[in-house]
Amino acid sequence: MSTTTQRKAYASDLTDEQWKMIESLLPKQKEGGRDRQVDLREVMNAINYRTRTGCAWEMLPHDLPAKSTVYEYYRAWQRDSTWQTIHDVLRGKLRQQEGREVNASAGMLDSQSVKTVETRGERGYDAGKKVKGRKRHLLVDTLGLIIAVVVTVASVQDRDGGKLVFSGAQEQPRLEKVWADGGYRGEFVRWTKENCAWELEIVSRSPDQKGFVVLPRRWVVERTFGWLNRYRLLSKEYEATIESSTADIQIAMSSLMLRRLTKPPTHEHENENLLAHVT
Repeated sequence: MSTTTQRKAYASDLTDEQWKMIESLLPKQKEGGRDRQVDLREVMNAINYRTRTGCAWEMLPHDLPAKSTVYEYYRAWQRDSTWQTIHDVLRGKLRQQEGREVNASAGMLDSQSVKTVETRGERGYDAGKKVKGRKRHLLVDTLGLIIAVVVTVASVQDRDGGKLVFSGAQEQPRLEKVWADGGYRGEFVRWTKENCAWELEIVSRSPDQKGFVVLPRRWVVERTFGWLNRYRLLSKEYEATIESSTADIQIAMSSLMLRRLTKPPTHEHENENLLAHVT
């Protein structure tokens, strides 16, 4: 029985239904070792709490498992790709719930530069955005769900980050077309044609357009960045390693998808789906 029932619940806690959806995706206890003493659901609750609130590991509430225990599982599941597995399984389930195939046939590519805090770790300077930190490169489907994510230092050009993302998406069996903004035009378009099985189309602003303009297809990936910004841990780059930054994005998106999978669609959600078909 989960110890969640023995304390006051946090808003970030997994519900019974959500826990059932991911419990089987967590690594089993190794044979021959000591019996596991910690409740893995509470470990997940602690990790979700940190992702949502942005607190430091040592600031986890005392009624959750010890910081050292939670961090040990967080790192272990990062190393063995458990976070990636959970994320990808939930993305497939949510796509099916929305009446789509498990794998996407179209996607959108974009990047977001994020400031780092005063901590150790890799960072660079994005001269265009005037941001010192890291850059998140995302390939999302037409629902805004992440197909592939790569985190680099902010000085990496979009086209070079795009190559890393596309290289990591080569096993996508149905992908046929990807939209991207003008920052990816030129050599990257040629590289995509020579190395990928899908078409890349550049969506650019009209020269006479001024101010903020919603561009066809491009708004979908911008909305995904907005979703990630709801998680305070992702408001800046707090992690010392790029691997942890990537895991945090997968954890945040998995949390978001779990809520979507276990809640009836809202009017806002229905409007988003309608807009996705219209554009």
